[in-house]
Amino acid sequence: MPKNNFKDGFVFSSHQEEEQAIFDKLLDIFKELITHTSGDADEALDWMRELDKEYNLTTSEYTMDDFIEELIEKGYLKDPDEEDGQFKITAKTEQGIRQHALDQIFGNIRKSGLGNHRTQKTGKGDEATGEFRNYVFGDSLEDISMQESIKNAQRNHGADNFKLTENDLVVNETSHKAQMSTVLMIDISHSMILYGEDRITPAKKVAMALAELIRTRYPKDSLDIIVFGNDAWPIKLKELPYLNVGPYHTNTVAGLSLAMDILRRKKQTNKQIFMITDGKPSCLKLPNGEYYKNSNGLDPEIVSKCYNMARQARKQQIPITTFMIARDPYLMQFVDQFTAENQGKAFFTGLKGLGEMIFRDYEKNRIKRIR
Repeated sequence: MPKNNFKDGFVFSSHQEEEQAIFDKLLDIFKELITHTSGDADEALDWMRELDKEYNLTTSEYTMDDFIEELIEKGYLKDPDEEDGQFKITAKTEQGIRQHALDQIFGNIRKSGLGNHRTQKTGKGDEATGEFRNYVFGDSLEDISMQESIKNAQRNHGADNFKLTENDLVVNETSHKAQMSTVLMIDISHSMILYGEDRITPAKKVAMALAELIRTRYPKDSLDIIVFGNDAWPIKLKELPYLNVGPYHTNTVAGLSLAMDILRRKKQTNKQIFMITDGKPSCLKLPNGEYYKNSNGLDPEIVSKCYNMARQARKQQIPITTFMIARDPYLMQFVDQFTAENQGKAFFTGLKGLGEMIFRDYEKNRIKRIR
């Protein structure tokens, strides 16, 4: 039986869109569940069977066994006979999960017209992506696609009453060649799953979506991902679906120190740190290798070290943007002071909208820093 109840948060109905095959629908659900189960394919499939019983996801002509067989045939799953008797997802599935997260988070922003690069300065070195967006004040006239704009005018006003208005104009979406190096820090302390709230899954989704965006749209940019609990360490992109929290305190200093070490080795001029955390800094590693931990309030020694790291990053021209998934007044005060020391930014947010917030800030920072 499945270990966790993921039924809440999913909406199923008997209506099925004619244009989408049942396999594609099941695949979307599978990708979502794989993220929640930290890459445990057997648990995800157990949940799909439970959901199938309740919501009739499959038909008598296409069963859950047919779906699993097709997953193997299409390279999304490894046959358990090839492993240890358990299903394992493949690199194709890992990439599919990243694209799924990108579509969920960034797709909504593109549809709403928000979060795109906008600058009043033009210059050589931008590459057209083959995509278009609505014209906004400040866009260069050179970027307007007349062919697409005229098509819009014909659709909007008709050929007999042809006119071209500002609302008809679209511009070529461009990708800047300037480079940005970003380190994304993810808190994996135990508090990320406390109080009945799963905070680590949204953080993983954001990391996967951001990585896929950079890989496909800004291939010259770099994204490094690190996790921090009692210690901090880098993780590879392919490890993200399997990421779990641990029985850790929060060593923010170790995370920032590693992030800055990574960025020092980058050749790019533009550098930044994004930090997703929900808890107060509560741990330091001492020179003798032991840990100093204090979960009771804000420890002055730990806080002082955090402020010092913020100032060091500022001297190295590395802005830190903190996404704080908490609303405790004393923690907000700490983050405010931390942000002031770095002259960075802070967002106090819940889980809803976290991805959109990070994507908008990434693109805003990118265009601001590369001018």
